[in-house]
Amino acid sequence: MQAFALPDFYLPYPARLNPHLERTRAHSEEWARQMGMLDAPTPGGGLVWDADRLAKMDYALMCAYTHPDCDGPTLDLVTDWYVWVFFFDDHFLEEFKYSRDLGGAKAYLDRLELFMTDDPPEVTNPAEAGLGDLWRRTVPAMSEGWRRRFVTSTHNLMVESMWELDNIDRGRIANPIEYIQMRRKVGGAPWSANLVEYAVGAEVPDELAGTRQIQVLTDTFADAVHLRNDLFSYQREVREEGENSNAVLVFERFLDIPTQEAADLVNDLLTSRLQQFENTALTEVPALLADRAVPPHEQAGVAAYVKGLQDWQAGGHEWHARSSRYMNEGAAADSALGGPTGLGTSSGRLSFLPGIRGKARQHGHVPFQPVGPLEVPELYMPYPVRMSPHLDAAREYSVGWAREMGMLSEGVWTERRFRGLDLAHCASMIHSDATPEQLYLSTDWLSWGTYGDDYYPAVFGATRNLAAAKHLTDRLPLFMPLDAGETPPPANPIERGLADLWRRTAGPMSETHRATFRRSVEDMTESWLWELWNQAQHRIPDPVDYVEMRRRTFGSDMTMSLARLAHADVVPPELYRNRVLHELDTAAQDYACFTNDLFSYQKEVEYEGEVHNLVLVVENFLGTSRDEAAQLVARLMGARLEQFEHIVANDLPGLFEDLALPAETREALLGHAEHLKYWMSGILEWHRKCVRYTEAELRRNRFPAAEALGVG
Repeated sequence: MQAFALPDFYLPYPARLNPHLERTRAHSEEWARQMGMLDAPTPGGGLVWDADRLAKMDYALMCAYTHPDCDGPTLDLVTDWYVWVFFFDDHFLEEFKYSRDLGGAKAYLDRLELFMTDDPPEVTNPAEAGLGDLWRRTVPAMSEGWRRRFVTSTHNLMVESMWELDNIDRGRIANPIEYIQMRRKVGGAPWSANLVEYAVGAEVPDELAGTRQIQVLTDTFADAVHLRNDLFSYQREVREEGENSNAVLVFERFLDIPTQEAADLVNDLLTSRLQQFENTALTEVPALLADRAVPPHEQAGVAAYVKGLQDWQAGGHEWHARSSRYMNEGAAADSALGGPTGLGTSSGRLSFLPGIRGKARQHGHVPFQPVGPLEVPELYMPYPVRMSPHLDAAREYSVGWAREMGMLSEGVWTERRFRGLDLAHCASMIHSDATPEQLYLSTDWLSWGTYGDDYYPAVFGATRNLAAAKHLTDRLPLFMPLDAGETPPPANPIERGLADLWRRTAGPMSETHRATFRRSVEDMTESWLWELWNQAQHRIPDPVDYVEMRRRTFGSDMTMSLARLAHADVVPPELYRNRVLHELDTAAQDYACFTNDLFSYQKEVEYEGEVHNLVLVVENFLGTSRDEAAQLVARLMGARLEQFEHIVANDLPGLFEDLALPAETREALLGHAEHLKYWMSGILEWHRKCVRYTEAELRRNRFPAAEALGVG
């Protein structure tokens, strides 16, 4: 009996079948045999695969559906890659997931990576044989940039399997945010996206591959692929194999809801991610191509990539509905081959209702509704607050600086309003050990970021003047020269403040560190455009996109970048991309960002007509009350903070040992973790004491004339 009834999937694209299926079926079985995959033993005395099991899983059918337009040899090679990756997953399961042999698993993975080099070692198992063969056959056709991306995604799906193994060993189920982030690495869909480039014969240009727009396409594709797989594989993975890396299980446990309800919710998130993909592909990507003046042939390559990802989604669903590997009772009857066939009939088998419901939910919000103050739930915070002795001096200094930059005379802030913000109080807690000059600089960065966050919606949001907002955003890098040289005359307080801050901050840095820090500032300012874009579309963000962009709009990425530069001499930049440190940082960032969303709910929803608030996003996505949504946000904060504690206590020491890090690097990373503790507690304390979010202050700012007359 199935664990739940499969939900009504959003299927906006028809599945199509590659005509070279039969030749690829024959090829893939022979290739698997040559690599030794059909007689690889398990520790229990059986075989990982035999020919019958491979035939039933039918990876050639999967690839024929997911890559319907490529020629026969290309389909053969792509299918071999999938045969390899599924064999690797099953072989790794047999060798290490059941035995919990963490040391053996790490050695296995470290050695496997050597087969993506020009000088691999001697083959000792079928996974190594397959990877070495595929690497030699694939990379000559691809650019250096693609190879780098593919090595990274292959590394992730192999090495991050240790995260799954560690969670199984500890009996630990991830929180929803951690799960989505890590599933992208473990699940391998970014790897599949790289293979789409190979299959369609068109690479994403290197200069575009790292942009937010292309990254969102890849991430939404990956999340949809993984969430769909989790629905189909729940029975096998959770009920039969005892795995705990499955979104249905994650939602089931975190929300304490029945399995069917969790499955339906996973499907809602899957639909939302597909619609985020569509919105990005149809609105943001064309704007990116025009803005970068991308030549026509490269535009055609990006379009082919987008279409290839769409084909993969449609074909991937069709294969899941038919493969013996998955729970799919009832799904095949509704699939492309279960209904009418022939020319002109495929559109009759598409499913749009889940998408219609999702769009109605996202675009149906009524702004400026009176909601009243939100009662902030009790929040878990185990770390104390520390305070700088230089707070009073920083308070007075910051008022003078804001006045000098013009921030108090442009109609966005008054001096009274700025003093009420008391950003020096926040800076004095998150940088309690700073010298007076360092505290002044930290306060000024907070002032500049908060001013920009208020300036963009006030000046550009009400008029929907996205062109003017983009013009300002495009000018801002001019005030952050990498050579620390001259800047143009500033035209407004944002430009003036940034020029002053850049001179004081970046002057002592190396050019490499300046580039890193400038990118983090640009990410924040560009995220303000993202908010305006959603406002113009009257669109409540997709939950995953919101969480990931919230880190930028809040300025937490910039803050982390500045903090990391203090240890730049002893901590290599690439170390911060390690899974452990990335999760450490994002867990802390989410706690701080969600704190702000709880306290700012009334300000943003009632007084500003905003759609960028996690309480509202949850309220809208789950169809629940705002108080229930607030409780869930508080639970997410607690889960992220508990994850932070788990990383500090377990994963960080493990990272030190695994990488044999020197003592000074360990000390710097432990100091970074300590800084994050006081960063979170300080931000929470500032929100509790600041008048910015009180109803009295909100009324004053809405009716400034009444305040001047002493009314209200």
